[in-house]
Amino acid sequence: MSVEKMTMPQLGESVTEGTVSTWLISVGDQVNKYDPIAEVMTDKVNAEVPSSYTGTITELVVEEGETVEIGALICYIETDQAAVSGDSEASGEKDSNTEDGTAKKEAADKDSSMKKRYSPAVLRLSQEHNIDLDKIEGTGKGGRITRKDVEKRIENGGTPQEQAKSSEEKKAETAPAKEGPSAPKESIQTSAGDIEIPVKGVRKVIAENMARSKQEIPHAWMQVEADVTNLMKYRNRVKESFKNQEGFSLTPFAFFVKAVAQGLKEYPELNSMWAGDKIIQKKDIHLSIAVAKDKELFVPVIKHADEKTIKAIARDITTLAAKARQGKLSPEDMQGGTFTVNNTGSFGSVSSMGVINSPQAAILQVESIVKRPVIIDDMFAARDMVNLSLSLDHRILDGLVCGRFLARVKEILEGMNESSITLY
Repeated sequence: MSVEKMTMPQLGESVTEGTVSTWLISVGDQVNKYDPIAEVMTDKVNAEVPSSYTGTITELVVEEGETVEIGALICYIETDQAAVSGDSEASGEKDSNTEDGTAKKEAADKDSSMKKRYSPAVLRLSQEHNIDLDKIEGTGKGGRITRKDVEKRIENGGTPQEQAKSSEEKKAETAPAKEGPSAPKESIQTSAGDIEIPVKGVRKVIAENMARSKQEIPHAWMQVEADVTNLMKYRNRVKESFKNQEGFSLTPFAFFVKAVAQGLKEYPELNSMWAGDKIIQKKDIHLSIAVAKDKELFVPVIKHADEKTIKAIARDITTLAAKARQGKLSPEDMQGGTFTVNNTGSFGSVSSMGVINSPQAAILQVESIVKRPVIIDDMFAARDMVNLSLSLDHRILDGLVCGRFLARVKEILEGMNESSITLY
């Protein structure tokens, strides 16, 4: 027998951590190599983690909802391995006994070191409540201290020293600041009928990414209005025959993605990344699109969008949306985005400001297409109008180039008609 470690795998470029959203196995379960053992979530993708070994699960080190770094230990698996080779079998019982003794010693050494292996959740709890982990008897494998052990210690009030330290820190927190006012942390009280929803999984990842984006990126915003009447007339005329022939829908969003890709080709400054001490202007145009699945949001990528026809873009939109809703997006589907186009119009929005998908330079919100009265040749006419809302990173971009980019996308969309549109 041999106890092997399973670690958090690399699930995409630039991914540094993952959250175990669901364990698919329990301690004592038998698994085969490549069997899925956990669902893991990152800011890029939701994926199943396969087992690297065949054997028995002996310990789950990470709890559901816990976030750990790539390469961190997540569980132990006991595997069946031949203790000796054919040559050592012939060498007699002495060698076998020696190996048994060595194995027992290694196991004992491993168990004695388990207590010091603290999970991030245990460390965080102990630090928040001033708990001395050296004074806790762990109930986990090999004396490992679990989150429940720490929570029990907290419920019991800790040691007198820990209580005293905690009391002093609370006094320090509530003492008035010597310079300037201090804002006390707000404690929200719950009442009968209130529902407490734990922040974990996709919601936790989204919250962390959005907070980081708003804190680090100086957002600016601008909007233009485009007349897409001729585009919609053409799309409505051909949509049924297109679906019958191709097997997927020709949505208005495919035309917008095509227009944005063409605009980025002409204004590559918006197809850039912030890299701390430099700005990287990307050659390839890979457009991230937002896809919702229940309460989860994913941002798969249409690769080389500027080189694709409207038909190819429509196919990619359909394929990526289906994979997202079926939980089948791969890390490759989520990697490499250089600019984000968000179809906020799909749920009726007419004006919004998107949060930039860091480290990208901008995000464009395509709002609802609505009939509005517009003056043409001094006469009112009902036209299909749409707002295009751009959020930009002011470290990378200025209003001048962004205004020109939006004006160009507007021009491309308004120029799409029966004679100019090429689907294939």
